[in-house]
Amino acid sequence: MPDKPLTVAAYAAGASLAAATLVYVFGPTFFIDGDLDDSGSSRKKGVVGLYNPANDCFINSVLQTLAGLADLRIYLIREIHRRKLDGNIVYRVDSEGQNKSRIERRKQESLLQGVVTSALKEVLDNLNERPLYKKTISAGTFISALEQAFDSRISRQQQDAQEFLQVVAERLSDEYHAGRAARARVRTLIEKGASQHDDDEKAFPEAEKDPQRLGEEVVEDEEGFPLEGCLESQIECLTCHFQPKPSKSTFVTLTLHVPMKSSTSLDECFDSLFKTEYIEDFKCEKCRLQHAFDCLARNAASATGTAREAMEQDMNKLERAIQEDPEIPPEGVILPDAKYAPKRRIARHTRIVAFPKIMAIHLSRSIFDPMSVSTKNAAKVTFPERLPIGSLLRSKKYTLLGMITHKGSHNSGHYESFRRQTMVTPFSTPLGHNPSGPYSPLPTPAQSRPISPHSVDQRKSLQEQNPESSAELENNQHSRSSPLSSASQSSIPSSLDSPSGHSRKKRSISSSRNRISRVARNSMESARSSSRKTVKPEESRLKKKKKTSDRWWRISDDKVKEGKTRDVLSMQKEVYMLFYEIERDDDT
Repeated sequence: MPDKPLTVAAYAAGASLAAATLVYVFGPTFFIDGDLDDSGSSRKKGVVGLYNPANDCFINSVLQTLAGLADLRIYLIREIHRRKLDGNIVYRVDSEGQNKSRIERRKQESLLQGVVTSALKEVLDNLNERPLYKKTISAGTFISALEQAFDSRISRQQQDAQEFLQVVAERLSDEYHAGRAARARVRTLIEKGASQHDDDEKAFPEAEKDPQRLGEEVVEDEEGFPLEGCLESQIECLTCHFQPKPSKSTFVTLTLHVPMKSSTSLDECFDSLFKTEYIEDFKCEKCRLQHAFDCLARNAASATGTAREAMEQDMNKLERAIQEDPEIPPEGVILPDAKYAPKRRIARHTRIVAFPKIMAIHLSRSIFDPMSVSTKNAAKVTFPERLPIGSLLRSKKYTLLGMITHKGSHNSGHYESFRRQTMVTPFSTPLGHNPSGPYSPLPTPAQSRPISPHSVDQRKSLQEQNPESSAELENNQHSRSSPLSSASQSSIPSSLDSPSGHSRKKRSISSSRNRISRVARNSMESARSSSRKTVKPEESRLKKKKKTSDRWWRISDDKVKEGKTRDVLSMQKEVYMLFYEIERDDDT
């Protein structure tokens, strides 16, 4: 009896110590990651900042904004994971690259190795930490990788953030296409067989034995670089209405010119890029061939003999070329000088044919005057939180996730970045048992439990010795592998474990087997139906949470503040770059 109060006191002390430990360990994480209102939370929250040893605000603002783009982070994770699965043997210079100069071979090796891609993933992962205290890191490792890739130094003078983003994005795109070309080359060797290429046989021995070792993405289609889109430019002659083949060009950032007025809108800036442009004094190819045909027709009317027959043959060739493809002049026909060709008025249309996942928009505020120094256009530009782009039949909607502002003059100033505080849903695994590949948008299912050969031999020996016990063993294994609930498992009669008569055990085994199969069938059907239906509530919940997310980070190098969407939309005079992320089908 005297020891009982001491025992109670010891238990109470241990419980209080455990509770204090839980609060100490999980309390900060809960308060940081929890979606608390600003009014009810008095804790200072923030993100990782970046040092500014010189004039590096143009670098810091771009990196902080890229850290808030979910699709870019997903691409970096998949690309690095894909390269690790494939191995270094896939991403090496081929035999054609070995014949190039040392400088060109070094550039190609750098592209294949993905130096900038790996460095950017590392710095973005560090910037997406949720620190318990104020934390500041340096972007020196990424800058060193970028300088190593281009074999040059980045000046620390006043630089343009858009030019820095253009260099980084184009480099990432080049590394992606170089890696994709290497994977396609390996896929071709696997499909055709490397027996006829002795060098390739020595280079890819693992590829012939196990093609899946190179990664399933070698066979599957890839989603591509998220910042890369495609523009199509189409011209039309207003006289003959001939439309040559459209010219396509890829882009990683869209540059929109801000008009010279006190206030404008983002839609008006887009109109300057996508509106129909009329060009005078253009020489149409079809009109040129028609002009040559008319000249030959006039000369053939007064010609005779073989000269007339030759002109008629040239006229037939010109007529065939006009009908089939006016851009290819007929062979053997001498056309009049181009300076005598008629000048026409044409209309040029520009449209986006491949929408990027991330639309990086640059608002050009530079005013160039050859008679004086360049100045900055201080016009107010209103921009929406949700941006629809495209035609009526091919329309896409984008959501604003990041912004870069500039304060100062044309030659000097300071850059700041704005990041929306969003929970990146693709990194969670709400459907962990769906079939998917290593690079598919859905998560990869958990691996099945392998069957040991010892259990197989044990099952065979039991079947030979006693068929009834083997049936019971199969029954127990089926009950373990079936997705049964605890209630269904507890409903199995306990007579299976107690010694009883042979007929009673046989009846109980058969009845329990029927009950297990019936419960398993019902549970499997309910699991399938729930897996098809549970996506929509999850998506609606995420969609609702995404709509109500109204908090932003305002980051100026190592200084971090919080803001609202209205504060971001009010930066009309300072806005310089906008980052929109495409809305998926489940978000619309």
